[in-house]
Amino acid sequence: MTDDPLPRLRRICLALPESTEKEAWGDPTFRVRDKIFAMMKYGDGRISMWCKAPPGVQSILVGADPKRFFVPPYVGHKGWIGVRLDITIDWDEVATHAQESYRMTAPRRRRARLDHTQPTTRTGADSARTQTKGKIR
Repeated sequence: MTDDPLPRLRRICLALPESTEKEAWGDPTFRVRDKIFAMMKYGDGRISMWCKAPPGVQSILVGADPKRFFVPPYVGHKGWIGVRLDITIDWDEVATHAQESYRMTAPRRRRARLDHTQPTTRTGADSARTQTKGKIR
């Protein structure tokens, strides 16, 4: 891979409500209300994003694809995941992980703002229905 993934990761993370970027430990971190929800890491021979993941997700991802996902040092014991950005990148997947980490970190009001701006995807029997003001029609 030749392109630096930071500009694209930055666009993904800073598009989230009231997110900011701040350098820490020599790497860019992305925060909401000064709490880190994602960070870009250039060390240890790989380029990666570290972010929070829901309980159980870390072991599932690392077990399913250990070339792309890993348990990062320092924060891995808290359930964070490392996502490799120096191999073929699925940017939709990176965005999904960053958004989920943001939801786990952000105060309720900010999470609600994100949920109102993100389109919802419906599958199965519900795919033909639309949702308006909390009611399905």
